[in-house]
Amino acid sequence: MSKALNQPATAVGPSLDEFEALEFDVETFDHSAHVDVAWQYVRRYDLVEAIVRYRDTLKRLTASIGIPGKYHETITWFFVILVAERTRLAPGQSWDAFHAANTDLFSRQPGIIHRYYPDAALRSAEAREHFVLPSAWHGSAPAAVP
Repeated sequence: MSKALNQPATAVGPSLDEFEALEFDVETFDHSAHVDVAWQYVRRYDLVEAIVRYRDTLKRLTASIGIPGKYHETITWFFVILVAERTRLAPGQSWDAFHAANTDLFSRQPGIIHRYYPDAALRSAEAREHFVLPSAWHGSAPAAVP
């Protein structure tokens, strides 16, 4: 279900229309642009639709530029969920205000995801191909699902 969206004046990523049409410069699509697009999605759509749309477009993007193996399911879900949580806690916040209040989302090394997942988990095929909850990791392998 679509929600109202005010496009921030200082967005660092493409608009959702540009993103879904794959009509943007992939060379400028860095980590901050990924977070920006996730922020736009969770402001426009409910969480499930935001995840599905972002996931599907990222998969099409990586395939279109010849690197389909670069897509990572757990990292994608993790960031969309975390951006949604932070957005819910400060509704109506501009992109600039969101960025200023959530600098931990933009730090790369060590990134916030490492508070939840060990490197071995993120390097695993399981986490790359399927969303794995942080609590599923005890050591270097996910807990078995009965």
